[in-house]
Amino acid sequence: MEIKTFRDLIAWQKSMMLAKETYKATSLMPDTERFGLTAQMRRAAVSIPSNIAEGHGRQSRPDYIRFLKTARGSLMELQTQVLLAQDLDFIRPPPNSAICWLKWIGSCRDSYAAWKGFRTNRRPKK
Repeated sequence: MEIKTFRDLIAWQKSMMLAKETYKATSLMPDTERFGLTAQMRRAAVSIPSNIAEGHGRQSRPDYIRFLKTARGSLMELQTQVLLAQDLDFIRPPPNSAICWLKWIGSCRDSYAAWKGFRTNRRPKK
């Protein structure tokens, strides 16, 4: 498949799903966290596809790689925040949506796997 825009990138597609699922999950967090962990998780989630898209739009390979590294950092940040939110019992699957919860957790793994594959294929030739 030819990549014409950032929307064609699997890593971008997976990270968009992750951002949507993060918004859904954080909407269930306590109101006291609205400007704390909830906002941090949402910013980190949005940062991932945003940096992939911005990097793709850059005119230089070094800029592109730098933005991909930033996206990966945001993914690691989000994973840490998810673990903290779980440990604090802020995030739990709603009673009737275990599938939705598993989809969200899985999308973290999918985004990272897609990013790793994407990064490997974009490394400069030596």
